[in-house]
Amino acid sequence: MSTQLAAVRGMNDVLAGQMPAWQHLEQVTRTLFAEYGFQEMRVPIVEHTQLFKRAIGEFTDIVEKEMYTFSMSADESLTLRPEATAGIARAAITNGLLRGARLKLWTSGPMFRHERPQKGRYRQFHQIDIEALGFPGPDVDAEIIAMTARMWRRLGITRVKLKLNSLGTTESRRVYREKLVAYFQQHADVLDEDSRRRLGGNPLRILDSKNPAMQAVISGAPLLTEHLDPESREHFEGLTAMLAASNIDYVLDPRLVRGLDYYSRTVFEWVTDALGAQDAVCSGGRYDGLITQLGGEATPAVGFAMGVERIVELMQQTGATFAAPSPQVYVVIAGSRAGRAALALVERLRDELPGIAFETNAGGGNFKAQFRRADRSGAPLALVLGDDELERGVAQLKPMRQEGVQIEVPLAELAGRIPALLKSLQG
Repeated sequence: MSTQLAAVRGMNDVLAGQMPAWQHLEQVTRTLFAEYGFQEMRVPIVEHTQLFKRAIGEFTDIVEKEMYTFSMSADESLTLRPEATAGIARAAITNGLLRGARLKLWTSGPMFRHERPQKGRYRQFHQIDIEALGFPGPDVDAEIIAMTARMWRRLGITRVKLKLNSLGTTESRRVYREKLVAYFQQHADVLDEDSRRRLGGNPLRILDSKNPAMQAVISGAPLLTEHLDPESREHFEGLTAMLAASNIDYVLDPRLVRGLDYYSRTVFEWVTDALGAQDAVCSGGRYDGLITQLGGEATPAVGFAMGVERIVELMQQTGATFAAPSPQVYVVIAGSRAGRAALALVERLRDELPGIAFETNAGGGNFKAQFRRADRSGAPLALVLGDDELERGVAQLKPMRQEGVQIEVPLAELAGRIPALLKSLQG
């Protein structure tokens, strides 16, 4: 007896009935990004493991615990991408896109992390990712945050709020790191296992701990915002001033550090109270040192990634409905000769009427069964072709959604009659 195959845990099918919501999100974002001057590019799903170790940080949960890594040979380790920014940065370097250029790029697709699956957290998940390379000032930070605020409005999503912080430069974080290590060493007896491990590698990640037992000691830790260098403070004040001028509300969160080592200065997160524990729906920030770290020329950069599954859930919670487009004309066929001629007829109509969607009955069935299918398809108009009609060189056009008289039209005149009839039925 064979065992029924199941999807890999944490990797979900997106069924045809679910796709209209995904497609609506993709259409809205594609249009919005073009309005702001962002161009699409695509990067591989698989990269060399070393890319993510160097970019994300060896002491992050992603690199230590969550990456899908495999070896093709003794000296080649590959990883399914856990995020997109490292791949975009690598592509900009290896394809010679930098050289002082200013690039606005976006990409989308599946990412992979071996996390514990739960609602809103999957092992294969999808992200839409924005990156602006070559822009040093806070104006681009403000612009991409404003763009996300506009995106929420276009999607009808209201239950989101913006959290904001600055991580400063590498040097200011080094000074802060020393103070943070000294503080947590004084409270070593209350640190959990993860925090003790992070203390020697990336102590800032302790601030991101979700362990309830750690919150009291975290709340007493020194604040990074109190140790910002003057340039980072000026950058952050410029950003917040532009957001205020654009009436974009935000909450300052000095504990917001993000889970990736490459961030510097601006970090932000759009969060919601509508998805339970998985509250982050769009996260990002500035990573001015990443491209240099990967071997490229010094290039300031800022970007964000948003989780498609979580945003689709928020869209559905608004009460909006998303349906697959219906055909405009359903072709009903009766008789063997008509069946042989129907494909050629419909293909000619597709040539003559681009943009009009035809669905031809397939799989046989009597008139009654075919008209049931036509009704379920949602088409406002049926084109009926039988052996008798074919013999006389005509077809029948029958309204499906409202009262109307079935009319007989010569085959040669169908392309001229169908658009006007559809307009009257859909108007």
